[in-house]
Amino acid sequence: MTEPRAHVRSVPGRLKVYLGAAPGVGKTFRMLDEAHRRAARGTDVVIGLVEAHGRPRTEERLAGLEAVPRLEREYRGARFTEMDTDAVLARRPEVAVIDELAHTNIPGGRYAKRWQDVEELLAAGIDVLTTVNVQHLESLNDVVQKITGVPQRETVPDEVVRRADQIELVDMPPEGLRRRMVHGNVYGPEKVDAALSNYFRVGNLTALRELALLWVAGRVDEGLQRYRAEHGIGGVWETKERVVVALTGGSEGETLIRRAARIAARSAGGELLAVHVARSDGLTDASPAALAAQRQLVESIGGSYHSVVGDHVPTALLDFARAENATQLVLGTSRRGRLSRSLTGFGIGETTVAMSGDIDVHMVTHEAAGGGRNPSRAQSALPPLRRIAAPVAAVVVPVLLTLVLAQARHAVNLTSDTLLFLAVVVGVSLLGGMLSALLASVVASLLLNYYFIPPIHRFTIAEPNNVLALVAFVAVALVVAGVVDRAAQLAQRAARATAEAELLSMLTHDVLGGEETIPALLTRLRETFAMDRVALVTRDQTGAETVLATDTLNGGGRSEGSAGSAGADAEPARHGAVDEEVAVTDDAALVLRGRPLPAADRRVLTAFAAHVRAALDRARLAHAAAEAAPAQEAQRSRAALLAAVSHDLREPLGVALAAVADLRGDDCGDVPAPSPRQAELLDVAEESLERLAQLAEDLNDLSRLHAGALVPRPERTEPAAAFAAVREEFAGSPARLHARGLDAVPPVDADPTLLERVLANLVADAVEHGPDGAEVVVAGSALGDRVELRVVDHGPSLRAGEAGRLFEPSVPSFDGGPRPPGSRPGVTLHLALAHGFAEAMGAGLAPEDTPGGGLTMVLELRASGAA
Repeated sequence: MTEPRAHVRSVPGRLKVYLGAAPGVGKTFRMLDEAHRRAARGTDVVIGLVEAHGRPRTEERLAGLEAVPRLEREYRGARFTEMDTDAVLARRPEVAVIDELAHTNIPGGRYAKRWQDVEELLAAGIDVLTTVNVQHLESLNDVVQKITGVPQRETVPDEVVRRADQIELVDMPPEGLRRRMVHGNVYGPEKVDAALSNYFRVGNLTALRELALLWVAGRVDEGLQRYRAEHGIGGVWETKERVVVALTGGSEGETLIRRAARIAARSAGGELLAVHVARSDGLTDASPAALAAQRQLVESIGGSYHSVVGDHVPTALLDFARAENATQLVLGTSRRGRLSRSLTGFGIGETTVAMSGDIDVHMVTHEAAGGGRNPSRAQSALPPLRRIAAPVAAVVVPVLLTLVLAQARHAVNLTSDTLLFLAVVVGVSLLGGMLSALLASVVASLLLNYYFIPPIHRFTIAEPNNVLALVAFVAVALVVAGVVDRAAQLAQRAARATAEAELLSMLTHDVLGGEETIPALLTRLRETFAMDRVALVTRDQTGAETVLATDTLNGGGRSEGSAGSAGADAEPARHGAVDEEVAVTDDAALVLRGRPLPAADRRVLTAFAAHVRAALDRARLAHAAAEAAPAQEAQRSRAALLAAVSHDLREPLGVALAAVADLRGDDCGDVPAPSPRQAELLDVAEESLERLAQLAEDLNDLSRLHAGALVPRPERTEPAAAFAAVREEFAGSPARLHARGLDAVPPVDADPTLLERVLANLVADAVEHGPDGAEVVVAGSALGDRVELRVVDHGPSLRAGEAGRLFEPSVPSFDGGPRPPGSRPGVTLHLALAHGFAEAMGAGLAPEDTPGGGLTMVLELRASGAA
């Protein structure tokens, strides 16, 4: 063994984690192998703490390695050993070997968790080798519980493990691990059968193994992305299928998302990323409601949604895809028609394909492909009068200008004529847009040529300079008209975006404004769109409507909310000159009556619907909270009543029992002995009073549980000893009490008194609901670090739907019929008390059906000293 030497290092130590899918895969063995290799190379290695769990091969690997003595700590009457962190720091080795990173330390030390001790060692410059199972990772804890049915209370934050310099997966096929268990290399022979049939089933192990592989793959991928960023690598490394789908907010979005999801699903571990490219000027034709719905769809199928800013869409898409190391890009085919594509050349899809490089691009067809742009954009936003006046002006105004200039031919030269005609073209473009400007430029060029360019009154041109001037006029007219038209469109969109932003800001204020949110939103909606009436209605499965709230032009707002109010109130919302409707939820909608709404207004209308949905959800939550308040108050009153009743019953019951004892003549020699009949009556009275005294004690315990005044004191407890105390309590019961396997299970961490009370109440409930002389079995089994105690009876089975209320006091839990012989009438608190005591100890209590009929109550406890 190498001589201990002080090792001082100014940089933090390095952490290596051995991650396993389940206990027994060989994490500790692999870690000790690494420790021996490092020691053989001359590295100063010590054992901080390693749990061999009685496994011979693990104990063999501990030989030859220096171990820092453990720290002994007393906790609630028992002695435990823990890693002595101060001793390891004082020893200052180069490498410390520390098992079970997620372990909870015995109370009284510096840290609550072992991983915190490890972080202190790392900060001191000591390298650490450690182990952890996938079920102890915080992010996977609930998933593992759903798979195995076993809760894991020992967890370690994922970030602690992710920060490790190395993570080594210790992998083993499920069949190999089960064979290892059969050979006794993991648990003792008495635990193997229970473990193989419960936690270590093939399905459980397969699922845990997949979780471990995926978690480590994610950690490796993080390292790869960091390496690519540090070395400026922009090319795609196809280590993992990442599919990016480009969303525009159009109707084709759902088709593209589902297609991209199928592409990603073809590869195990494939990822789906959706991205929307927003313009830097904030002007967009995308519907916020449509994008929100598409984002929800992406996230519902396991993808992630992203938004980036860029004026050149292909470049922005490809930059995002390369930054995410994406391998495939999914785009929708163009919505533009064939003529538009032929005039404008390459679109976004074609440009993206040309620039994609090593990223595969999928062009997906959809219903809107080739059908022209969004109808709301294809239709002119000009009022009807301007749509008629602009083409007329494009023809008439140049003619009128020609008549005026013809009269002033000698005062105005050709240059002035050209500029005046150019001004007409620009004016027409402001009035009617690009198409009207194109018509005006054609008419103006013809009139300019015929009336003002020599030879006059002929379309031929004598001088080449005049040809150039006419061509320049047409080109400049079209360019200037295009710029003016584009500027007018952007100004209009900017003004509309500003108005929408102001309106949405007011909507947000209304939503946060108070209890009358929905009426305020309906009023704002009616005023914004100048409607006659707005109603919020709900529909049941038959289609019948209920009006929740309305707002009318003259009648103001009104809230209803009563079922069956569809009748006359709903009719006006459904009949009229024009009705508009927008969905709020699956069963609610906004119905507007009044003028027809243009397509551009539907973007704001969907924003209104989203705010109404939020207000409706808040109103429903407030209603649920209001309904729950009386129940909470009743619970508090019941707790106070329980405390008062249990306290007030004790004294009179004690006096009554003492009086019965006096009447028996047990303690008073001057009282004559009772007759046989009187003695029989006194026995009945004493038995009833004792039952009543027990009920008062139960009520007192229940009130203490409700008040949180019951403080458990867990310690190392033998389940067999607790059962022995319960058996003595039921020595006079006609039921037959049997124990099975209690001597074979390990001690548990539990409050001894509370554990006895739990078992006593469970046995009492089994006796009460079983026939006289029935057998009640208390069985024990161990699974990993958990111990299960089962109280089995063969009385009536649970009634359907009663499992959720089984632990409520005074609730009948079994099938009807006469009460079984020998059962005690009156209020039953046994299961409620047992459940409360178990929760106070941090144990679990759940019902199961007994095979062949009856009820089995399963009490789950943590084995003493388990991590």
